[in-house]
Amino acid sequence: MAALEFYFDFRSPYAYLAQSQLHGLGVEVGYRPFEILGLMDRVGNVPTSITCKAKNRYLSMDLQRWMAIYRVPLQRHPQGAEIDPRRLLRASLAADELGLAPQGVGAIFHAYWGSGAPLATAADVAAVLNAAGVGGPDLASRIDEPTLDRALDAATEAAIERGVFGAPTMFVGEEMFFGNDRLDFVRASLERAA
Repeated sequence: MAALEFYFDFRSPYAYLAQSQLHGLGVEVGYRPFEILGLMDRVGNVPTSITCKAKNRYLSMDLQRWMAIYRVPLQRHPQGAEIDPRRLLRASLAADELGLAPQGVGAIFHAYWGSGAPLATAADVAAVLNAAGVGGPDLASRIDEPTLDRALDAATEAAIERGVFGAPTMFVGEEMFFGNDRLDFVRASLERAA
């Protein structure tokens, strides 16, 4: 079992920020994609940054602060409305099947929040993965296969059963941490578990 389990959806900028710091933890990470809107609906969580205009305004400043601390680029994707978020999550599952989840997840997060690389089509997503060294036969068609869509549904169900209510959520053993601002707690928990 991985020392750290990282539950994420690419649509969360805070999951992007947290993911950008995982390599510095020096532990094996298990990447656990899930479909955030479906999960939030099922567990009764409300995306308050969408429903509360004041919080939405605040998030822009907050994200800029984290971007400066973590020294990562952060921008809204110019194709946001054209991107199929489930395709991105399926692509991370395909990368995991190849044993390349860290590379695949990192590349997609960077394309979505960092560089704004094209992600509107399966070929676009496959190109992002290929550039990160994640390849395989018919990767572009693989990420749209129904079997991966069912696997994503199962992963979302598993996240619900685990107690996940949003992204990013991290587990060290059974200890749960929510938010990129909990990484210091994650580090301390990893030290205790070592």
